[in-house]
Amino acid sequence: MTEFAVRAILSGIIIAVVAMIARRYPAMGALIASLPLISILAMIWLWRDTGDTNLIADHVQATFFYVIPSLPMFLLIPMMLRQGVNFWASLSAGILLTFVLYLVTIPIAARFGIKL
Repeated sequence: MTEFAVRAILSGIIIAVVAMIARRYPAMGALIASLPLISILAMIWLWRDTGDTNLIADHVQATFFYVIPSLPMFLLIPMMLRQGVNFWASLSAGILLTFVLYLVTIPIAARFGIKL
């Protein structure tokens, strides 16, 4: 349980730091948020927990496929906000778009041997 708490706290700290930096420097916050810090931590913890290189390789490959459908959200939300759509509606549309694209991606990823 302690190990889980440390992992959760560290992940939360990264998110909080990004949010604090983004308040003052939006582009710098975006740069830090775009770094695969959580993915790297997950790889390190997975290696520490299992030492299984095949499991880590599968995880990293699947991460690649599942990052792609989330990218259009980062174009849709600012476009909607700049057109005067409120934050919650813009965020909801971005989440919905991402969900739909994930549904499309799952069978494509399965062709490459990636199963949920």
